[in-house]
Amino acid sequence: MSLPEYHMFAAAPAPVAPFSHACEADGWVFITGQLPIDPGNESAPLPEGIEAQTHKTFDNLLVVLKGLGLGLENVVSARAFLTDFHGDYERFNAVYASYFPEAKRPARTCIGTTGLARHALVEIDFIARRP
Repeated sequence: MSLPEYHMFAAAPAPVAPFSHACEADGWVFITGQLPIDPGNESAPLPEGIEAQTHKTFDNLLVVLKGLGLGLENVVSARAFLTDFHGDYERFNAVYASYFPEAKRPARTCIGTTGLARHALVEIDFIARRP
């Protein structure tokens, strides 16, 4: 097994805790959960509503994937965390589904939680695989 590589990307939001944007070993890439933070103005208020926050979270995940030379087609698993699971689940799923072709959706877990950093409504992390 190769030693892990740790990746940080200037175009992605700065970490809100001690972590790397992604860690990679033997072709597996583990992308830290991203929040709906604007990397150009990290002190700005988060977008309003689950739909806008989900889109912004995907924007940030795509920045990390692009920095790794990967895309959504390389994602094999996703975990999503929602602070209002019952209230936001259907609207979150509608936005989430728009990013993946129906026949090529990664495995996924979606978890209701009592809170996320910056009082976000959603956080998503990925596991990807290099071709």
